[in-house]
Amino acid sequence: MNDKKPLMDYRRVQKLQTPLLLTGALLSGVGTSVSVPLVILGIAIMLFAIVIGVLYYRCPHCGRPLGRIGEGGAYCPHCGKALNAPVEEPVRSITVPAYAKLNLTLDILGKRDDGYHEMQMIMQTVSLHDDVTVTLTDGKGITCRVDGAALPCDERNLAVKAARAFCEAMDYGGGIDIALIKRIPSEAGMAGGSADAAAVLRALRAISTVPVILLTAKREPLDAAALEVLGGKLGADVPFCIRGGTQLAEGRGEKLTVLKPAPRFFVAVCKPDFPISTPALFARVDGVTITDRPDTDAMLAAIEHGDADTLCANVRNVFEQALDGEQRERIETIKCDLLAYGAKTSAMTGSGSVVFGLFSDKAACRRACEALQGECVKTFCAEFV
Repeated sequence: MNDKKPLMDYRRVQKLQTPLLLTGALLSGVGTSVSVPLVILGIAIMLFAIVIGVLYYRCPHCGRPLGRIGEGGAYCPHCGKALNAPVEEPVRSITVPAYAKLNLTLDILGKRDDGYHEMQMIMQTVSLHDDVTVTLTDGKGITCRVDGAALPCDERNLAVKAARAFCEAMDYGGGIDIALIKRIPSEAGMAGGSADAAAVLRALRAISTVPVILLTAKREPLDAAALEVLGGKLGADVPFCIRGGTQLAEGRGEKLTVLKPAPRFFVAVCKPDFPISTPALFARVDGVTITDRPDTDAMLAAIEHGDADTLCANVRNVFEQALDGEQRERIETIKCDLLAYGAKTSAMTGSGSVVFGLFSDKAACRRACEALQGECVKTFCAEFV
């Protein structure tokens, strides 16, 4: 992938190839009775003309071959665009939002033979987001810069892993620079790393479909389904973050079913000053008896019918029952505080430690965030998107 324009316009190829072929044929014909070098020169000129046609007789819009010179029409047989239509300037850099997610429900159905847990979750994209800028560079390799959080900029960063995976899928060896502006809290259960990885994949896919890039790309651009499969290899939440919206997630979280958009809510996001280890929480959940599971069917029906009250009544996260004593007490305190400030419901998202409250009124949501903001809790005001 790069943004360099073809060295030769397809119309110039048409004008150049024919005289070259005729010149080569003439020299070869004359050379048979004059000298062998003329024959060789003529053959070389004809081969050069053929190579020019193969390399540069391509659609200026999609970059695909137009076939034999003289056979084509006024439109590309691949993309259908008029060959004489203006060509858009290529894109070297693109910035996309990486939206956080909430778990409206989270249920663990059991542990699988492969060691993973069978999950059933309803997940929702919210407006809290990182900004991810992906730029094609003239060098080699992948570079990464992070502003707003102390995160690694090497393969430990899921965004870098995503770029690497995309390059391997596209067989691309050029340079990529990733700039992250972080707002989604880390170790929060909001899929911040997965959202960044998904944004990198979406950005690279958008850039890879720029027509002139197809001239040098070694493989066809990835479609949406292939992008989700690639994302699923990076992390269970990445496919959801690629899609966004309201989804039923099953399996490890990678099996998605599109749902109707959930009723609109404003969200008070509260991040306490402690992380929760996801592996440790999964280990704990295997040793406790879950007594209060979400009613996934009721939540699905609420979303289907746009029933905001029933949706709120069915917000549940079984991970809350696996928290240790101090963590559980802190989480419960934040949940109660949110309800006291007018939230319709409150729960922990993912494996925590973020707690969220759903509000029907934006002003009430902001008041709750302002009241709960402090040394031990950082708050964000967001909404469903």
